[in-house]
Amino acid sequence: MKTYKLSFGIITILKANLAEVIIDDGVVLDMKMVKEYHTFLIEKLEVPFFLLINKKYSYTYTFEAQKSIVNKNIVKAMAVVTHAYVSKLATDVLINMNRDNGWNIKMFKSREEALEWLENQA
Repeated sequence: MKTYKLSFGIITILKANLAEVIIDDGVVLDMKMVKEYHTFLIEKLEVPFFLLINKKYSYTYTFEAQKSIVNKNIVKAMAVVTHAYVSKLATDVLINMNRDNGWNIKMFKSREEALEWLENQA
């Protein structure tokens, strides 16, 4: 397990094809950050890969970033851990905005449940 600090948060490689993403508090993810994110994931993970998005902190996206945050051709499944009702609502909005993109995504209240679901998606 190795953790990397990027301009917007940290990414921990849990397995060759699984990473946990924690975005820093107060970040506004823009296209520059999304490109950094995609480049990092493609360089460090085996494609297709799985993502555990741990919404430990509050952050937002630009509209453009919301539409391009996930490349479904390389992301097999995403589990999102929401710790607060507000982060669940924000994730619902993001999923609804991209409902035609065919994302394999599910929200959870615990990290353990999220990891278990991701294991079953393999």
